[in-house]
Amino acid sequence: MPRHFLTGEELDRDQLLALLERAHELKAAPGSSSALAGKSVALIFEKPSTRTRLSYEVGVTELGGHAVVLRPGEMQLSRGESIADTARILSGQVAAVGVRTGPDSLIEELAGEGSIPVFNMLTELHHPSQAIADLMTLQEAFPDRPLDELRLAYVGDGNNVARSLAIVGSIAGLDVVVASPAGYELEAEAGGERSSDPLVAVAGADAVYTDVWVSMGDEQTADARRAALAPFRIDGELLALANSGAVALHCLPAHPGEEITAEVLYGPSQKIWDQAENRRHAQKALLEWLLEVG
Repeated sequence: MPRHFLTGEELDRDQLLALLERAHELKAAPGSSSALAGKSVALIFEKPSTRTRLSYEVGVTELGGHAVVLRPGEMQLSRGESIADTARILSGQVAAVGVRTGPDSLIEELAGEGSIPVFNMLTELHHPSQAIADLMTLQEAFPDRPLDELRLAYVGDGNNVARSLAIVGSIAGLDVVVASPAGYELEAEAGGERSSDPLVAVAGADAVYTDVWVSMGDEQTADARRAALAPFRIDGELLALANSGAVALHCLPAHPGEEITAEVLYGPSQKIWDQAENRRHAQKALLEWLLEVG
């Protein structure tokens, strides 16, 4: 059976920590692995992307492989071909397939019908590729402290990013608290703690994390979302309530003045741009794990 990476729950703690260790090695020596030599990886983008496309496409290239980027209008899926038939075709042509889409059911069916690894590049419910890069960034920011001694406070919408942080963070032993207003909470089953007060959540945190208030597909409720989430903005005052030396994190794209102030986004306490770069290195380690090479 092929390995898949759909929610992050496919990894146990030892596998996750080993993957992160490998990510650091690949960052130190980006051209050291040829794990995908002679192999092609399909990357299906049904939603726009900057960091995900760059990090996966460049990462596949650095591993010696070839990335085949596919958009909705370029595939017969857009004309009614079934996911099952698409999975069979992909399985005969490429070594693995990543998908950035809406419904989680699409990648679940691809994984169930195909015979190659399927990995999640973003769905409505999960963004585990981001979460592994976030853990790598925390390890860089706090090199003398293991993940299970750190606390991360996510403030804002309990969305796919928050869910993946809670799931993957819990596997690593990271203490994750998600603070959201009423109506935007993350379900308890995802792991970690919950709070309705950002001030309480940030107290004692080593990292304070946020995401955009209006994601793709949320445009019709944009005004209501901004009003509800306004108290959860990361600014200098909120960050000051965290531990001394705490870092600010954001998965990007950012909207300065909404979920985060420009002072924090571009300030000395952020590790946001490291997060963006670390997507590539963490995902290269993930691809090696998926294909059981390296």
